[in-house]
Amino acid sequence: GSGMNLLQIWDKIWSASCLDACAPGLEEKLGCPVPSHSVLGPISPYYSQRYGFSPDCKIVAFTGDNPASLAGMRLQEGDIAISLGTSDTLFLWIQEPTPALEGHILCNPVDSQTYMALLCFKNGSLMRERIRDHCASGSWDEFSKALSSTVAGNNGNLGFYFDVMEITPEAVGIHRFNRDNQKVVSDFPKEVEIRALIEGQFMAKRIHAEKLGYKVSKYDKKA
Repeated sequence: GSGMNLLQIWDKIWSASCLDACAPGLEEKLGCPVPSHSVLGPISPYYSQRYGFSPDCKIVAFTGDNPASLAGMRLQEGDIAISLGTSDTLFLWIQEPTPALEGHILCNPVDSQTYMALLCFKNGSLMRERIRDHCASGSWDEFSKALSSTVAGNNGNLGFYFDVMEITPEAVGIHRFNRDNQKVVSDFPKEVEIRALIEGQFMAKRIHAEKLGYKVSKYDKKA
């Protein structure tokens, strides 16, 4: 229900205005929304007779693919999962969501009193592969060595890399900044470019996750 953007996530009921915007009589066809783990009843005799299912087989409401990933990876509050693909996807368990135009808020499939945030970033692996080809001769080993040769924080050098129009945030182009916050038009040195790409991508993920209600835990640093 929340994945269709038709559910009032606070009250766990259908939004009448959203349903009316989609089709007449939709609420009756959808039925009442229920928690993902709800048992809806026994399987139809039709399926038992035709396909051999046990008559005792129970039908469970279940959930969508992204919430199922949260359940399958056994995420808990404070965890973040990131899928690195053609588009990068970030999803996490949150207690107090702050719905925004960026990203999605879904009902948590494991705990119906909490929520799940989902963010999608279009410039994912294809962007990393282009920088790998340009700065590391197409080798992930060389890419990793170059990344390891630079320090965390990249000495203040930062980059935002969007070959195509990004989803979150809506931006395009390559934007480099040095430690003095001056925009740099030319390339960084190769190893600096690689770290700027990786750090920029993951900082963006954290920033937008926090906007949706994720609270980063503070840990004491110990030797």
